[in-house]
Amino acid sequence: MSTPRIKRIGVIVKPNQPEATRTICHLAQWLAERNVELIGCPEIDRQRVEAETGCAIPTVERPKLAEAVDLIVVLGGDGTMLSVARVVVERETPVLGVNYGRLGYLAEFRTEEMLVAIETVLQGRYKLDRRVMLEAELVRKGQMLARDRVLNDVVISKAALARIIEIETRLNGQFVNSFRADGLIVSTPTGSTAYNLSAGGPIVYPSMSAVVITPICPHTLSNRPIVVPDDALIELTLKTREEVVLTLDGQIGLPLEVDDVVRVQKSRVAFNLVQPTNRNYFDVLRDKLSWGR
Repeated sequence: MSTPRIKRIGVIVKPNQPEATRTICHLAQWLAERNVELIGCPEIDRQRVEAETGCAIPTVERPKLAEAVDLIVVLGGDGTMLSVARVVVERETPVLGVNYGRLGYLAEFRTEEMLVAIETVLQGRYKLDRRVMLEAELVRKGQMLARDRVLNDVVISKAALARIIEIETRLNGQFVNSFRADGLIVSTPTGSTAYNLSAGGPIVYPSMSAVVITPICPHTLSNRPIVVPDDALIELTLKTREEVVLTLDGQIGLPLEVDDVVRVQKSRVAFNLVQPTNRNYFDVLRDKLSWGR
């Protein structure tokens, strides 16, 4: 089956990134030579880009970008990629991440690799890594207060001055444990190298059909991380009256009350990540974790 032709590419930029202005203009000109249109979001500051470079970049609101383009290029880092994941996931538009620093776990292309990487996509010579996302719901007294998707993790954690909290955990209705800890992390394989790793959880290969439940600084040292199937329904019930926050991908925070229930399950849609052909997952791990150095 032939790969659909790329006609429009969207660009999302990390805020306060001075280099992005020149990069966007250069990318727009380069794509125009190949009869491909570049579309941005309002945060690229269209007027400033045009004033400084002479490039006129059409823009659409971020929630509509995935519908308007065939590929999204993210100029930033992993944090920007996480924010993009929640926006594009309904259409499952492929995303190519360009990191302005070192290699990222998600933004895997260096700036000098950007044009070559996009060229391979235009030619249909690329591979997609389909990353699992989770859907989290906050339920209070039987009423759902919030729902969102995450690419990395769902975290329940205490406030700075709170004491140890207790979180009752169930898997598909079966009681697992009442974790007494500073908090609890429910992580995707993608997020296993984020907060989960810092809390002592395992690194999970991105294509694994698994979710990791990791206690944060547990009161009992025998409480260890648990790897469970990604099609399971995980229910977390807060059993203490401390100041506690539910955090989604480290970017959305919601206060919790005693007996609040957080339901976590696999999302019906995934995040399609364009992968470099000259590196693999272990290359990134060695670079980020400084293995063997």
